[in-house]
Amino acid sequence: MSTVSVVGATGRQGLAQINQLLKQGYDVRALSRSKSPNLGEFTDRVHSRYLDIEDESTIEDAVDGSQFVFYNHPLNLNSKREQLCTNLGNACKNVGVERLVWNTASWIPDRPGNSHTYTGNTRGINALWATGVPSTVFGAVLFMDNLLTDWARPMLMNEKRYIYPHAPDIGANWISLDDVAKIMMASLDRPDMVGSWLNIGGPERLTGAEVAATLSTVLGFELDYDPCTPEEFSDLLVAAMGDSVPKENRKGFASYISEVYHYNNNAPTTPFSVNTEYMLERLPEIKLETFASWARKQDWSGSSSIRPSGG
Repeated sequence: MSTVSVVGATGRQGLAQINQLLKQGYDVRALSRSKSPNLGEFTDRVHSRYLDIEDESTIEDAVDGSQFVFYNHPLNLNSKREQLCTNLGNACKNVGVERLVWNTASWIPDRPGNSHTYTGNTRGINALWATGVPSTVFGAVLFMDNLLTDWARPMLMNEKRYIYPHAPDIGANWISLDDVAKIMMASLDRPDMVGSWLNIGGPERLTGAEVAATLSTVLGFELDYDPCTPEEFSDLLVAAMGDSVPKENRKGFASYISEVYHYNNNAPTTPFSVNTEYMLERLPEIKLETFASWARKQDWSGSSSIRPSGG
């Protein structure tokens, strides 16, 4: 079976992709800055190679021998999207990778003009195309699984508050990481998706109040929706990400996150909304999970030892 290398294998996004790839019989390789990455239940089931995505000299050896590469871009390196996509694309092209699939973990602008930080996705995509490696890019707008991390779950369970910095009237197409992984895998058998990008999201566009109401039903107690300020949210997120964001970068990263959510709440574009009708026309083989169905399957007890996915 083909070998798929997963860049960012130790995070929630990468782990979900490893899980789905193993279910389909792929030979999976975890690429990580750790020489002995902790992949939980998958640690003994996959190969691993060292990769520091910021060190160009490590990339080619890491991806060599892979038919496919899944790239999960680190949230705290968003300013380097163009450079990192160029380096990864060139390395994959040089060793003959058949397809590179980039999960941007954020919306891809679909119209001209300045779209704040999201313009970096457009630049990264153009840089990737320029390397010549066969590529497909997906912009997943918001992950259901983020609610299991330490910026969200403790407040849900202990304070009975769902905290998120969305204006009350803004809807979002939350998508599960398993569905993101399935979409990435489906593209491997689709030659028509080479050189294409697509925003992806779940089947429902939910406001904050609707998310809180769904979780209230699933968890069995009433949750209040707290549309916190972007500044409050950015502080929660940075604290939850812990050591994955160096101390000297935390203030700048928090400022970046708060600016993103101010943009999201006031922009004429809709960075958390997806044209799901068009998406499913492109991906008719995918059956998307609803938010309630996903939530009922999760273990909401305890705390998270894995960093947030971003998005």
